[in-house]
Amino acid sequence: MTRVSTLLVAIAVGLTAVLSAAERAERKAAAGPHIGHMVYFKLKDASAANKQKLVEACDKYLSNHEGTVFYAAGVRAEDIKEPVSDRDWDVALQLVFDSKAAYTKYAKHPEHLKFIDENKALWAGVRVFDSEFTPTKK
Repeated sequence: MTRVSTLLVAIAVGLTAVLSAAERAERKAAAGPHIGHMVYFKLKDASAANKQKLVEACDKYLSNHEGTVFYAAGVRAEDIKEPVSDRDWDVALQLVFDSKAAYTKYAKHPEHLKFIDENKALWAGVRVFDSEFTPTKK
């Protein structure tokens, strides 16, 4: 009888895990696609100090927003010079949000607006690439 009880408990736990995974997948699909927000800054003065200042400002104001599933800020990889590589930028910001709603909230957030206000004088140009996608697991 103990083996039967153990087996039934194991089956119940397994079914709960499967249902929970299915529920999570269903909720994720209902939320819509992820939003990739890639920003490339060209600086007026591309000194190492200015690049670092902008990366630090990204870290301070843009790295902890609700709904962010990926954040990175950094400088162009100087030692990678492939023929297809666009090198007309100095600092990159890469964000992925779990939904369009999270991206929309980020875009209007006071910290995002403060980042722009405090740093726009450094920029000679800004290029923004927004995409939507459904993440896949490998």
